Amino acid sequence: MEFGSGGGGGGGGSGSGGDHDGSDPQKRKKRYHRHTALQIQRLEAMFKDCPHPDEKQRLQLSRELGLAPRQIKFWFQNRRTQMKAQHERADNCGLRAENDKIRCENIAIREALKNVICPSCGGPPVTEDSYFDEQKLRMENAQLKEELDRVSSIAAKYIGRPISQLPPVQPIHISSLDLTMGTFGGQGISGPSLDLDLLPGSSSTLSNLPYQQIVLSDMDKSLMTDIAANAMEELLRLLQTNEPLWMKSSTDGRDVLDLDSYERMFPRANSHLKNPNVRTESSRDSGVVIMNGLALVDMFMDCSKWVELFPTIVSMAKTIEVISSGMMGGHSGSLLLMYEELQVLSPVVPTREFYVLRYCQQIEQGSWAVVNVSYDSPQFSSQCQSHRFPSGCLIQDLPNGYSKVTWVEHLEIEDRTPIHRLYRDLIQSGMAFGADCWLATLQRMCERFACLMVSGTSTRDLGGVIPSPDGKRSMMKLAQRMVSSFCTSISTSNRHRGTTISGLNEVGVRVTLHKSMDPGQPNGVVLNAATTFWLPVPPQNVFNFFKDERTRPQWDVLTNGNAVQEVAHIANGSNPGNCISVLRAINTSQNNMLILQESCIDSSGSLVVYCPVDLPAINIAMSGEDPSYIPLLPSGFTISPDGHLDQGDGASTSSNVHGNMGSRSSGSLISVAFQILVSSLPSAKLNMESVTTVNNLIGTTVQQIKAALNCPSS
Repeated sequence: MEFGSGGGGGGGGSGSGGDHDGSDPQKRKKRYHRHTALQIQRLEAMFKDCPHPDEKQRLQLSRELGLAPRQIKFWFQNRRTQMKAQHERADNCGLRAENDKIRCENIAIREALKNVICPSCGGPPVTEDSYFDEQKLRMENAQLKEELDRVSSIAAKYIGRPISQLPPVQPIHISSLDLTMGTFGGQGISGPSLDLDLLPGSSSTLSNLPYQQIVLSDMDKSLMTDIAANAMEELLRLLQTNEPLWMKSSTDGRDVLDLDSYERMFPRANSHLKNPNVRTESSRDSGVVIMNGLALVDMFMDCSKWVELFPTIVSMAKTIEVISSGMMGGHSGSLLLMYEELQVLSPVVPTREFYVLRYCQQIEQGSWAVVNVSYDSPQFSSQCQSHRFPSGCLIQDLPNGYSKVTWVEHLEIEDRTPIHRLYRDLIQSGMAFGADCWLATLQRMCERFACLMVSGTSTRDLGGVIPSPDGKRSMMKLAQRMVSSFCTSISTSNRHRGTTISGLNEVGVRVTLHKSMDPGQPNGVVLNAATTFWLPVPPQNVFNFFKDERTRPQWDVLTNGNAVQEVAHIANGSNPGNCISVLRAINTSQNNMLILQESCIDSSGSLVVYCPVDLPAINIAMSGEDPSYIPLLPSGFTISPDGHLDQGDGASTSSNVHGNMGSRSSGSLISVAFQILVSSLPSAKLNMESVTTVNNLIGTTVQQIKAALNCPSS
């Protein structure tokens, strides 16, 4: 055979067909032609539509892919053989499992027949036909199976995953919502209630629900390696090429791809068959980060550290498979298959889901590149509305432990549902998930980590209440967990099951519930409510209003109009807005209750998150002890630009991308979220009055904010 072909798109080799030494069979066997990832993807796409191409179609593929018609022919033959073998294996496994199940049923039926007795004499029945009994049991067994399948399918709609794939837990009963009014008691729930049984645990328990574990063959891993290598090559060219590939945006001065130049430089099969509902987001940015390259690479290649580094952008990340663990104990050459959810901190913006290959390569001494590229497998690609073209960053070490990071984001988004009108400009402009947003968050978080590692105290407390560097670090870890918990609570991730209650404004209030059993949260049923609204005020001004303890009584209904005093202050970075505060309400009866607050701001947006913490818990953290078990139910605000560029200062727009958040936006999008412990009893059911209470709490807070900032109430 002159040309063989790799099986099934795995990039398998084929005989080279060239001249070689026939006396050396080992050498002859080792010479292969490996298809490129692009060729394999095109062949796979054709195979889905037409597993048996005719000669004309094979010739067309041959010209398109630069392969001989004989190679095309043998590739399809091998692929059909492989698919047939896979189907036969799957059928055999299914038949074997069914056979085992029927065998167990027969054993159970025989055992049941042995124990049948006559009710009158106590002996074996003489009037019943044993064959009839067996048939009756079989019919009941079949009916029970049908009932189980029906209940499982209904439950799967609520849980988002088949029952068979869930870990063994106590049976979950999904009952209907009873929206009758009742009374909410301090010690429990009384009266008619929302009869909603909740999934046990918090978001960490449910984090494995959005995706399914998959089994990868050696062929799959070979294809992934080829895709990652090609993606790395493309990313490096994107990072190192300027015009005409990258152009300055006329509206905000950001680097955006010139799509015509990109398609000429990186031609793709079927690029002319694009979905008209698909749009492209592309951006590039660079900046200096206070962290060395090795530390950054370590965080990027660890999913838990990745989420910790970007809590406001990444709602979830999981490593599905380690394809390659790198060379010589380092990360260079490391390749991961990951599931990732990206979020905008608002209850009206759905998360973006990706299955990506993340590949790390050391370019030279002190320089690393990390690339992300979507892996379009038929097993899960249908649920993803977003496709990530080669994106990522180049990390270059600088003196004094700093790094220069150049970041590229390149996505194709299919908006199957309309973007909410409040966020349409922000998202369609690419600002919500752009490279500048990732880089600004990275710079701010690395500054925070640097402050965490500083041994000296950077605190300003009025009474010496934080006695040591250990106390400062403990307080910073407590505040970091508070912010992460807040971001999780406001996220629209698939992990959360919620009900939207009729709203107080054009957006509405999303109410979600879960049973909290984590050490870092109060035990019981927790109600979370969130909404988003717009203000015609620059984001920087809104942030200053929330952060200033002197204006807090104007919006915080829980202070009852009492003044608030800052008793401790920890800096989190060079921007004065990035800090942790301990606040105390003045002239109140609750002298043992303090407020822990963290505020953070960068060019992409800002947060003000707070949580009441009792005095003994604060003392534990301030003394330097482990704060992991201090229960927190944070509330707070997210502030982002609305995407409408401020036309009043057009000259400075393009040059002020990295300045204050308000420099490029005339209005603000504010999300407010509250968490309330409905009951400390894990078996309690939600009462409608608690929903009404939190709805009114959010409504009052929004109206007070608008009044304080002189904005119209509607």
